[in-house]
Amino acid sequence: MKRRSLTRQLIASVVVTQLVLTGAVVGLAMYLTRWQLRRSFDEQLHGRAVALAALVRYSEDEKPVLQFDSTMAPPPLDTVSPDQFQIVGPNGKILGQSAGWTNLRPRQGGAQYATVSVGDRHYRVVELRNVPVLDQESPGTTSSDTLTVSYAATDEQIRRRAAEIALQTMLGSFGLLVFAVAVAAWTVRRRLAPLAELAESARQVTPQHWQLDAPEMARATSELVPLTQAMDRMLATLQKAFTSQREFVSNAAHELKTPIAVLKSTLQLALQRPREAEEYRLQVHEALDDVERLEALAHSLLRLARAEQIQELKRTELPIVDIAANCEQSAERWRTIAGAKSVRIEVNTTEKAEVRGDPDDLDLIWSNLLDNAIRYSPADSEVMIAVSRDNDIVRVEVRDRGSGIERGQLQNIFERFQRTDASRSRETGGYGLGLAIAKAMTEAYGGSIAAESQPGQGTMFSVRLPASKDSSASLKV
Repeated sequence: MKRRSLTRQLIASVVVTQLVLTGAVVGLAMYLTRWQLRRSFDEQLHGRAVALAALVRYSEDEKPVLQFDSTMAPPPLDTVSPDQFQIVGPNGKILGQSAGWTNLRPRQGGAQYATVSVGDRHYRVVELRNVPVLDQESPGTTSSDTLTVSYAATDEQIRRRAAEIALQTMLGSFGLLVFAVAVAAWTVRRRLAPLAELAESARQVTPQHWQLDAPEMARATSELVPLTQAMDRMLATLQKAFTSQREFVSNAAHELKTPIAVLKSTLQLALQRPREAEEYRLQVHEALDDVERLEALAHSLLRLARAEQIQELKRTELPIVDIAANCEQSAERWRTIAGAKSVRIEVNTTEKAEVRGDPDDLDLIWSNLLDNAIRYSPADSEVMIAVSRDNDIVRVEVRDRGSGIERGQLQNIFERFQRTDASRSRETGGYGLGLAIAKAMTEAYGGSIAAESQPGQGTMFSVRLPASKDSSASLKV
Protein backbone atom coordinates (compact mmCIF):
# COMPACT_ATOMS: atom_id res chain seq x y z
CA MET A 1 0.00 0.00 0.00
CA LYS A 2 1.28 3.43 -0.92
CA ARG A 3 2.27 5.52 2.08
CA ARG A 4 0.45 8.78 2.67
CA SER A 5 1.87 11.76 4.52
CA LEU A 6 -0.47 13.22 7.11
CA THR A 7 1.48 16.49 6.97
CA ARG A 8 1.05 16.73 3.21
CA GLN A 9 -2.64 15.89 3.47
CA LEU A 10 -3.23 18.61 6.05
CA ILE A 11 -1.24 21.16 4.06
CA ALA A 12 -3.11 20.15 0.88
CA SER A 13 -6.41 20.60 2.71
CA VAL A 14 -5.34 24.08 3.83
CA VAL A 15 -4.21 24.97 0.29
CA VAL A 16 -7.47 23.75 -1.26
CA THR A 17 -9.49 25.62 1.36
CA GLN A 18 -7.50 28.81 0.81
CA LEU A 19 -7.84 28.46 -2.96
CA VAL A 20 -11.60 28.08 -2.70
CA LEU A 21 -11.79 31.00 -0.28
CA THR A 22 -9.54 33.16 -2.45
CA GLY A 23 -11.57 32.32 -5.55
CA ALA A 24 -14.78 33.20 -3.75
CA VAL A 25 -13.32 36.48 -2.46
CA VAL A 26 -11.95 37.45 -5.89
CA GLY A 27 -15.22 36.55 -7.58
CA LEU A 28 -17.25 38.53 -5.07
CA ALA A 29 -14.87 41.49 -5.32
CA MET A 30 -15.10 41.47 -9.12
CA TYR A 31 -18.87 41.28 -9.01
CA LEU A 32 -19.20 44.14 -6.50
CA THR A 33 -16.64 46.25 -8.37
CA ARG A 34 -18.36 45.74 -11.70
CA TRP A 35 -21.74 46.46 -10.13
CA GLN A 36 -20.48 49.66 -8.52
CA LEU A 37 -18.77 50.86 -11.70
CA ARG A 38 -21.86 50.14 -13.77
CA ARG A 39 -24.05 51.93 -11.27
CA SER A 40 -21.85 55.03 -11.47
CA PHE A 41 -21.81 54.79 -15.26
CA ASP A 42 -25.63 54.50 -15.36
CA GLU A 43 -25.89 57.62 -13.23
CA GLN A 44 -23.68 59.47 -15.72
CA LEU A 45 -25.85 58.29 -18.61
CA HIS A 46 -28.96 59.37 -16.77
CA GLY A 47 -27.50 62.82 -16.15
CA ARG A 48 -26.55 63.25 -19.84
CA ALA A 49 -30.00 62.13 -20.96
CA VAL A 50 -31.61 64.73 -18.66
CA ALA A 51 -29.18 67.35 -19.96
CA LEU A 52 -30.22 66.52 -23.55
CA ALA A 53 -33.90 66.78 -22.60
CA ALA A 54 -33.20 70.30 -21.26
CA LEU A 55 -31.92 71.33 -24.71
CA VAL A 56 -35.36 70.81 -26.28
CA ARG A 57 -37.22 74.14 -26.54
CA TYR A 58 -40.19 75.63 -28.33
CA SER A 59 -39.58 77.87 -31.34
CA GLU A 60 -40.68 81.52 -31.32
CA ASP A 61 -42.95 81.09 -34.32
CA GLU A 62 -46.63 81.92 -34.27
CA LYS A 63 -47.22 78.25 -33.94
CA PRO A 64 -44.31 77.11 -31.79
CA VAL A 65 -42.81 73.69 -32.41
CA LEU A 66 -40.26 71.71 -30.42
CA GLN A 67 -36.64 72.11 -31.47
CA PHE A 68 -33.39 70.54 -30.26
CA ASP A 69 -30.26 72.66 -29.87
CA SER A 70 -27.46 70.18 -30.70
CA THR A 71 -24.72 72.76 -30.17
CA MET A 72 -25.12 72.49 -26.43
CA ALA A 73 -24.86 68.67 -26.32
CA PRO A 74 -22.41 67.36 -23.68
CA PRO A 75 -19.05 65.95 -24.84
CA PRO A 76 -18.81 62.17 -25.32
CA LEU A 77 -17.57 59.93 -22.53
CA ASP A 78 -15.31 57.99 -24.89
CA THR A 79 -13.44 59.87 -27.64
CA VAL A 80 -12.74 56.69 -29.61
CA SER A 81 -16.37 55.59 -29.73
CA PRO A 82 -18.62 58.66 -29.60
CA ASP A 83 -21.81 58.57 -27.59
CA GLN A 84 -25.09 58.16 -29.41
CA PHE A 85 -28.46 59.60 -28.55
CA GLN A 86 -31.95 60.10 -29.90
CA ILE A 87 -34.76 62.42 -28.78
CA VAL A 88 -38.31 61.59 -29.78
CA GLY A 89 -41.04 64.14 -29.30
CA PRO A 90 -44.80 63.83 -29.16
CA ASN A 91 -46.42 61.70 -31.85
CA GLY A 92 -43.09 59.84 -32.40
CA LYS A 93 -41.37 62.73 -34.17
CA ILE A 94 -37.58 62.56 -33.96
CA LEU A 95 -36.35 65.90 -32.66
CA GLY A 96 -32.68 65.03 -32.75
CA GLN A 97 -30.17 62.21 -32.86
CA SER A 98 -26.47 61.65 -33.11
CA ALA A 99 -24.69 60.91 -36.35
CA GLY A 100 -24.63 57.22 -37.21
CA TRP A 101 -27.40 56.46 -34.76
CA THR A 102 -28.30 52.80 -34.69
CA ASN A 103 -31.34 51.60 -32.95
CA LEU A 104 -29.66 51.46 -29.51
CA ARG A 105 -32.81 51.10 -27.49
CA PRO A 106 -33.61 48.53 -24.82
CA ARG A 107 -35.16 45.48 -26.43
CA GLN A 108 -37.52 45.07 -23.51
CA GLY A 109 -40.10 47.82 -23.43
CA GLY A 110 -40.15 48.06 -19.65
CA ALA A 111 -36.38 48.29 -19.17
CA GLN A 112 -34.76 51.64 -18.46
CA TYR A 113 -31.14 50.46 -18.71
CA ALA A 114 -29.75 47.79 -21.04
CA THR A 115 -26.53 46.60 -22.64
CA VAL A 116 -26.63 46.42 -26.44
CA SER A 117 -23.93 44.98 -28.70
CA VAL A 118 -23.07 46.57 -32.02
CA GLY A 119 -20.46 44.56 -33.83
CA ASP A 120 -17.59 44.03 -31.45
CA ARG A 121 -18.56 46.94 -29.21
CA HIS A 122 -20.85 47.00 -26.22
CA TYR A 123 -23.03 50.02 -25.39
CA ARG A 124 -24.79 50.85 -22.19
CA VAL A 125 -28.17 52.47 -22.96
CA VAL A 126 -30.56 54.47 -20.82
CA GLU A 127 -34.03 55.37 -22.05
CA LEU A 128 -36.06 58.05 -20.27
CA ARG A 129 -39.75 58.03 -21.16
CA ASN A 130 -42.38 60.69 -20.60
CA VAL A 131 -39.85 63.40 -19.83
CA PRO A 132 -41.71 66.78 -19.66
CA VAL A 133 -40.47 69.67 -21.78
CA LEU A 134 -38.83 72.23 -19.53
CA ASP A 135 -39.53 75.21 -21.84
CA GLN A 136 -43.11 76.23 -20.87
CA GLU A 137 -42.85 80.05 -21.29
CA SER A 138 -43.50 80.37 -25.03
CA PRO A 139 -47.11 81.21 -26.02
CA GLY A 140 -49.11 78.35 -27.47
CA THR A 141 -47.17 75.61 -25.62
CA THR A 142 -48.80 72.78 -23.75
CA SER A 143 -47.61 71.18 -20.57
CA SER A 144 -48.73 67.75 -21.80
CA ASP A 145 -45.90 67.41 -24.31
CA THR A 146 -43.39 64.75 -23.23
CA LEU A 147 -40.15 63.40 -24.66
CA THR A 148 -38.43 60.06 -24.96
CA VAL A 149 -34.68 60.37 -24.59
CA SER A 150 -32.29 57.49 -25.38
CA TYR A 151 -28.60 57.89 -24.59
CA ALA A 152 -25.91 55.26 -25.20
CA ALA A 153 -22.20 55.14 -24.49
CA THR A 154 -19.67 52.37 -24.85
CA ASP A 155 -18.77 50.62 -21.58
CA GLU A 156 -15.25 49.63 -22.68
CA GLN A 157 -13.77 51.88 -19.99
CA ILE A 158 -15.83 50.08 -17.36
CA ARG A 159 -14.67 46.73 -18.65
CA ARG A 160 -11.02 47.80 -18.70
CA ARG A 161 -11.31 49.28 -15.21
CA ALA A 162 -13.03 46.14 -13.90
CA ALA A 163 -10.31 43.97 -15.49
CA GLU A 164 -7.57 46.11 -13.88
CA ILE A 165 -9.21 45.90 -10.47
CA ALA A 166 -9.74 42.13 -10.93
CA LEU A 167 -6.05 41.69 -11.82
CA GLN A 168 -4.94 43.73 -8.83
CA THR A 169 -7.30 41.78 -6.57
CA MET A 170 -6.04 38.45 -7.92
CA LEU A 171 -2.39 39.43 -7.47
CA GLY A 172 -3.04 40.65 -3.94
CA SER A 173 -5.05 37.54 -3.11
CA PHE A 174 -2.35 35.31 -4.58
CA GLY A 175 0.25 36.99 -2.40
CA LEU A 176 -1.92 36.53 0.65
CA LEU A 177 -2.55 32.91 -0.40
CA VAL A 178 1.18 32.18 -0.60
CA PHE A 179 1.71 33.78 2.78
CA ALA A 180 -1.23 31.88 4.34
CA VAL A 181 -0.05 28.56 2.91
CA ALA A 182 3.48 29.16 4.18
CA VAL A 183 2.18 29.98 7.66
CA ALA A 184 -0.19 26.98 7.57
CA ALA A 185 2.60 24.61 6.47
CA TRP A 186 4.88 25.88 9.23
CA THR A 187 2.08 25.60 11.81
CA VAL A 188 1.07 22.08 10.71
CA ARG A 189 4.65 20.82 10.80
CA ARG A 190 5.21 22.41 14.18
CA ARG A 191 1.97 21.03 15.66
CA LEU A 192 2.68 17.55 14.28
CA ALA A 193 6.20 17.55 15.70
CA PRO A 194 5.05 15.86 18.98
CA LEU A 195 3.54 13.05 16.91
CA ALA A 196 6.85 12.51 15.12
CA GLU A 197 8.69 12.58 18.46
CA LEU A 198 6.19 10.07 19.84
CA ALA A 199 6.83 7.80 16.86
CA GLU A 200 10.57 8.09 17.46
CA SER A 201 10.07 7.18 21.12
CA ALA A 202 7.97 4.16 20.11
CA ARG A 203 10.72 3.12 17.68
CA GLN A 204 13.17 2.94 20.59
CA VAL A 205 11.05 0.37 22.46
CA THR A 206 12.81 -3.01 22.45
CA PRO A 207 12.50 -6.31 24.37
CA GLN A 208 15.22 -4.92 26.61
CA HIS A 209 13.62 -1.48 26.99
CA TRP A 210 9.84 -1.46 27.34
CA GLN A 211 9.51 2.12 28.61
CA LEU A 212 7.81 4.61 26.28
CA ASP A 213 9.73 7.85 26.74
CA ALA A 214 6.97 10.02 25.27
CA PRO A 215 7.88 13.73 24.92
CA GLU A 216 6.26 16.16 27.31
CA MET A 217 4.56 17.96 24.43
CA ALA A 218 2.82 14.73 23.41
CA ARG A 219 1.59 14.10 26.95
CA ALA A 220 0.43 17.73 27.20
CA THR A 221 -1.50 17.68 23.90
CA SER A 222 -5.10 16.71 24.58
CA GLU A 223 -5.48 14.90 21.24
CA LEU A 224 -2.37 12.79 21.89
CA VAL A 225 -3.02 11.98 25.56
CA PRO A 226 -5.38 9.05 24.77
CA LEU A 227 -2.83 7.71 22.27
CA THR A 228 0.09 7.87 24.72
CA GLN A 229 -2.01 6.28 27.45
CA ALA A 230 -3.13 3.50 25.10
CA MET A 231 0.49 2.91 24.06
CA ASP A 232 1.57 2.75 27.71
CA ARG A 233 -1.12 0.16 28.45
CA MET A 234 -0.27 -1.79 25.31
CA LEU A 235 3.43 -1.87 26.14
CA ALA A 236 2.70 -2.95 29.71
CA THR A 237 0.53 -5.78 28.39
CA LEU A 238 3.14 -6.77 25.80
CA GLN A 239 5.90 -6.68 28.38
CA LYS A 240 3.89 -8.91 30.69
CA ALA A 241 3.05 -11.31 27.86
CA PHE A 242 6.65 -11.31 26.62
CA THR A 243 8.00 -11.95 30.11
CA SER A 244 5.41 -14.67 30.69
CA GLN A 245 6.21 -16.29 27.36
CA ARG A 246 9.94 -16.17 28.05
CA GLU A 247 9.45 -17.68 31.47
CA PHE A 248 7.12 -20.27 29.98
CA VAL A 249 9.70 -21.33 27.40
CA SER A 250 12.41 -21.41 30.05
CA ASN A 251 10.26 -23.46 32.44
CA ALA A 252 9.10 -25.79 29.67
CA ALA A 253 12.69 -26.39 28.64
CA HIS A 254 13.59 -27.06 32.25
CA GLU A 255 10.69 -29.47 32.72
CA LEU A 256 11.55 -31.29 29.51
CA LYS A 257 15.21 -31.48 30.39
CA THR A 258 14.74 -33.74 33.42
CA PRO A 259 12.61 -36.55 31.87
CA ILE A 260 14.70 -36.46 28.70
CA ALA A 261 17.89 -36.77 30.74
CA VAL A 262 16.37 -39.63 32.77
CA LEU A 263 15.19 -41.37 29.61
CA LYS A 264 18.60 -40.97 28.04
CA SER A 265 20.41 -42.33 31.11
CA THR A 266 18.00 -45.27 31.29
CA LEU A 267 18.68 -46.22 27.68
CA GLN A 268 22.42 -45.69 28.07
CA LEU A 269 22.42 -47.88 31.16
CA ALA A 270 20.56 -50.61 29.29
CA LEU A 271 23.18 -50.56 26.52
CA GLN A 272 26.27 -50.55 28.75
CA ARG A 273 26.49 -54.36 28.91
CA PRO A 274 24.59 -57.38 27.72
CA ARG A 275 21.58 -58.15 29.91
CA GLU A 276 18.96 -60.78 30.37
CA ALA A 277 15.62 -60.32 28.61
CA GLU A 278 13.88 -59.57 31.91
CA GLU A 279 16.36 -56.80 32.69
CA TYR A 280 15.82 -55.27 29.25
CA ARG A 281 12.08 -55.47 29.82
CA LEU A 282 12.38 -53.58 33.11
CA GLN A 283 14.60 -50.91 31.49
CA VAL A 284 12.10 -50.47 28.64
CA HIS A 285 9.24 -50.12 31.15
CA GLU A 286 11.14 -47.38 32.96
CA ALA A 287 11.81 -45.63 29.64
CA LEU A 288 8.13 -45.98 28.75
CA ASP A 289 7.17 -44.30 32.04
CA ASP A 290 9.40 -41.37 31.18
CA VAL A 291 7.90 -41.19 27.69
CA GLU A 292 4.42 -41.12 29.24
CA ARG A 293 5.47 -38.21 31.44
CA LEU A 294 6.73 -36.36 28.36
CA GLU A 295 3.46 -37.12 26.60
CA ALA A 296 1.48 -35.77 29.56
CA LEU A 297 3.54 -32.58 29.50
CA ALA A 298 2.97 -32.19 25.75
CA HIS A 299 -0.78 -32.67 26.22
CA SER A 300 -0.79 -29.99 28.93
CA LEU A 301 1.04 -27.55 26.68
CA LEU A 302 -1.43 -28.25 23.86
CA ARG A 303 -4.30 -27.60 26.25
CA LEU A 304 -2.85 -24.19 27.04
CA ALA A 305 -2.55 -23.45 23.33
CA ARG A 306 -6.17 -24.54 22.78
CA ALA A 307 -7.34 -22.23 25.54
CA GLU A 308 -5.88 -19.28 23.60
CA GLN A 309 -7.65 -20.41 20.41
CA ILE A 310 -11.04 -20.67 22.14
CA GLN A 311 -11.05 -16.90 22.70
CA GLU A 312 -11.28 -16.43 18.91
CA LEU A 313 -14.41 -18.63 18.60
CA LYS A 314 -17.96 -17.32 18.59
CA ARG A 315 -19.45 -18.58 21.84
CA THR A 316 -22.96 -18.33 20.40
CA GLU A 317 -22.11 -21.31 18.16
CA LEU A 318 -21.15 -23.55 21.12
CA PRO A 319 -23.63 -25.98 22.71
CA ILE A 320 -25.41 -25.34 26.01
CA VAL A 321 -23.91 -27.38 28.87
CA ASP A 322 -25.59 -28.23 32.17
CA ILE A 323 -22.82 -27.36 34.64
CA ALA A 324 -24.22 -29.51 37.47
CA ALA A 325 -24.30 -32.62 35.27
CA ASN A 326 -20.87 -31.79 33.86
CA CYS A 327 -19.39 -31.48 37.37
CA GLU A 328 -21.06 -34.75 38.44
CA GLN A 329 -19.48 -36.58 35.50
CA SER A 330 -16.04 -35.25 36.40
CA ALA A 331 -16.52 -36.19 40.07
CA GLU A 332 -17.59 -39.70 39.12
CA ARG A 333 -14.35 -40.33 37.23
CA TRP A 334 -12.25 -39.04 40.14
CA ARG A 335 -14.04 -40.94 42.89
CA THR A 336 -11.93 -44.07 42.34
CA ILE A 337 -8.69 -42.11 42.75
CA ALA A 338 -10.12 -40.23 45.72
CA GLY A 339 -11.32 -43.47 47.30
CA ALA A 340 -7.76 -44.79 47.28
CA LYS A 341 -6.93 -41.95 49.68
CA SER A 342 -10.20 -42.31 51.64
CA VAL A 343 -11.40 -38.94 50.26
CA ARG A 344 -15.07 -38.39 49.43
CA ILE A 345 -16.36 -36.14 46.62
CA GLU A 346 -19.77 -34.51 46.90
CA VAL A 347 -21.60 -32.35 44.34
CA ASN A 348 -24.32 -30.00 45.62
CA THR A 349 -26.60 -27.91 43.41
CA THR A 350 -30.04 -26.40 43.87
CA GLU A 351 -30.36 -24.39 40.67
CA LYS A 352 -30.30 -25.07 36.97
CA ALA A 353 -27.05 -23.56 35.74
CA GLU A 354 -26.20 -23.65 32.03
CA VAL A 355 -23.38 -22.10 30.01
CA ARG A 356 -22.28 -22.24 26.41
CA GLY A 357 -19.07 -24.18 25.92
CA ASP A 358 -17.33 -27.41 24.99
CA PRO A 359 -18.18 -30.10 27.61
CA ASP A 360 -14.63 -31.51 27.39
CA ASP A 361 -13.08 -28.09 28.04
CA LEU A 362 -15.32 -27.50 31.06
CA ASP A 363 -14.61 -31.03 32.32
CA LEU A 364 -10.90 -30.23 32.11
CA ILE A 365 -11.39 -27.27 34.49
CA TRP A 366 -13.15 -29.41 37.14
CA SER A 367 -10.66 -32.29 36.66
CA ASN A 368 -7.65 -30.06 37.33
CA LEU A 369 -9.31 -28.55 40.41
CA LEU A 370 -10.31 -32.00 41.70
CA ASP A 371 -6.81 -33.36 41.06
CA ASN A 372 -5.34 -30.53 43.08
CA ALA A 373 -7.92 -30.92 45.88
CA ILE A 374 -7.52 -34.71 46.17
CA ARG A 375 -3.73 -34.44 46.08
CA TYR A 376 -3.65 -32.20 49.18
CA SER A 377 -6.63 -33.61 51.09
CA PRO A 378 -5.89 -35.76 54.17
CA ALA A 379 -7.42 -39.21 54.59
CA ASP A 380 -11.08 -39.42 55.70
CA SER A 381 -11.80 -35.89 54.44
CA GLU A 382 -14.25 -34.52 51.90
CA VAL A 383 -13.97 -32.48 48.68
CA MET A 384 -17.10 -30.42 48.05
CA ILE A 385 -18.30 -29.09 44.69
CA ALA A 386 -21.07 -26.45 44.93
CA VAL A 387 -22.88 -25.18 41.82
CA SER A 388 -25.05 -22.04 42.02
CA ARG A 389 -26.33 -19.25 39.81
CA ASP A 390 -26.48 -15.52 40.53
CA ASN A 391 -28.40 -13.72 37.77
CA ASP A 392 -26.16 -14.01 34.69
CA ILE A 393 -23.27 -15.68 36.48
CA VAL A 394 -22.77 -19.41 37.15
CA ARG A 395 -20.54 -20.09 40.14
CA VAL A 396 -18.71 -23.37 40.81
CA GLU A 397 -16.82 -23.75 44.11
CA VAL A 398 -14.39 -26.61 44.79
CA ARG A 399 -13.43 -26.82 48.48
CA ASP A 400 -11.00 -29.18 50.23
CA ARG A 401 -9.86 -29.66 53.85
CA GLY A 402 -6.16 -29.93 53.09
CA SER A 403 -3.12 -28.15 54.41
CA GLY A 404 -3.94 -24.89 52.64
CA ILE A 405 -1.67 -22.46 50.85
CA GLU A 406 0.52 -19.78 52.35
CA ARG A 407 -0.61 -16.20 51.63
CA GLY A 408 2.66 -15.37 49.87
CA GLN A 409 2.17 -18.23 47.41
CA LEU A 410 -1.57 -17.79 46.85
CA GLN A 411 -1.23 -15.04 44.24
CA ASN A 412 1.10 -17.12 42.07
CA ILE A 413 -0.64 -20.50 42.06
CA PHE A 414 -2.18 -19.93 38.62
CA GLU A 415 1.18 -19.23 37.00
CA ARG A 416 2.59 -21.85 34.63
CA PHE A 417 4.97 -24.38 36.22
CA GLN A 418 4.18 -22.92 39.65
CA ARG A 419 4.31 -25.41 42.55
CA THR A 420 3.32 -24.66 46.10
CA ASP A 421 5.21 -27.75 47.26
CA ALA A 422 8.84 -27.39 46.28
CA SER A 423 9.64 -30.91 47.56
CA ARG A 424 7.60 -32.73 44.90
CA SER A 425 9.47 -35.57 43.29
CA ARG A 426 8.83 -36.97 39.83
CA GLU A 427 6.73 -39.72 41.40
CA THR A 428 4.43 -37.53 43.51
CA GLY A 429 4.39 -34.14 41.79
CA GLY A 430 3.09 -32.76 38.54
CA TYR A 431 4.38 -30.04 36.26
CA GLY A 432 2.53 -27.14 37.82
CA LEU A 433 0.30 -26.71 34.77
CA GLY A 434 -3.07 -27.92 36.11
CA LEU A 435 -4.20 -24.64 37.69
CA ALA A 436 -2.71 -22.63 34.82
CA ILE A 437 -4.82 -24.67 32.38
CA ALA A 438 -7.93 -24.22 34.55
CA LYS A 439 -7.38 -20.46 34.60
CA ALA A 440 -6.71 -20.24 30.85
CA MET A 441 -9.82 -22.31 30.03
CA THR A 442 -12.00 -20.27 32.37
CA GLU A 443 -10.86 -16.96 30.92
CA ALA A 444 -11.22 -18.32 27.38
CA TYR A 445 -14.96 -18.69 28.04
CA GLY A 446 -15.22 -15.16 29.45
CA GLY A 447 -15.06 -16.19 33.11
CA SER A 448 -12.72 -15.82 36.05
CA ILE A 449 -11.18 -18.01 38.72
CA ALA A 450 -9.99 -17.14 42.23
CA ALA A 451 -8.64 -18.98 45.25
CA GLU A 452 -9.12 -18.53 49.00
CA SER A 453 -7.07 -20.47 51.51
CA GLN A 454 -6.23 -20.65 55.19
CA PRO A 455 -3.15 -22.67 56.17
CA GLY A 456 -4.28 -25.81 57.98
CA GLN A 457 -7.97 -25.30 57.08
CA GLY A 458 -8.09 -26.02 53.36
CA THR A 459 -8.53 -24.18 50.08
CA MET A 460 -11.52 -23.09 48.00
CA PHE A 461 -11.39 -22.41 44.28
CA SER A 462 -14.23 -20.30 42.87
CA VAL A 463 -14.99 -20.35 39.14
CA ARG A 464 -17.38 -17.77 37.63
CA LEU A 465 -18.74 -18.29 34.10
CA PRO A 466 -21.31 -16.27 32.12
CA ALA A 467 -24.65 -18.07 32.11
CA SER A 468 -26.30 -18.94 28.83
CA LYS A 469 -28.90 -16.34 27.82
CA ASP A 470 -31.05 -19.09 26.31
CA SER A 471 -31.67 -20.70 29.68
CA SER A 472 -33.51 -19.50 32.74
CA ALA A 473 -32.78 -20.28 36.36
CA SER A 474 -35.23 -22.65 37.98
CA LEU A 475 -35.25 -24.75 41.13
CA LYS A 476 -34.60 -28.44 40.66
CA VAL A 477 -37.25 -30.80 42.00
